[in-house]
Amino acid sequence: MRLGPACFQQWEARPIHPGPRFSIVWSYEMRPVLFAPVLFAIALAIATSIVPATTYASVHAPISKSGQTMDVYVRGVHYYSWPVSTGRGRYATPSGTFRPQRLERRWYSTKFNNAPMHYAVFYSGGYAIHATVETRHLGRPASHGCVRLAPSHARKFFSLVSSHGPGSTRITITH
Repeated sequence: MRLGPACFQQWEARPIHPGPRFSIVWSYEMRPVLFAPVLFAIALAIATSIVPATTYASVHAPISKSGQTMDVYVRGVHYYSWPVSTGRGRYATPSGTFRPQRLERRWYSTKFNNAPMHYAVFYSGGYAIHATVETRHLGRPASHGCVRLAPSHARKFFSLVSSHGPGSTRITITH
């Protein structure tokens, strides 16, 4: 028997993998051209079932500056919708898509009079999503550029980012 694609035409019909209920049989009529798409489809099905769904973020936090809200999605399922305070006036919160760079459970601002920034998720330089004691301002711009949350909400978000990992978290800030 010769090796290579021509050998498909010379094989006899015989079982290749006898199973308990069925067996796969090669036919002399099978051509190599038919196998390429079938093998590709099988390989693709196996690869997509093995590769974890990490192409999207496990935790996604879209923040709307115009609505002053932050939604939280975990693996595509909506979990929370919270009021926030973003930057006001010349202290605008930057727009864009970010990944967390650093997490700090207890942090104090080095720029603004040691202001408490507990449960801080830093996403761009000195900008962070963090807890605030000034909850009466939530729902309208009031910060120096950071995204402020109620302490309980900041704690939940910090916990989600910690457990899923900064690499699996995406923060999207839109106008």
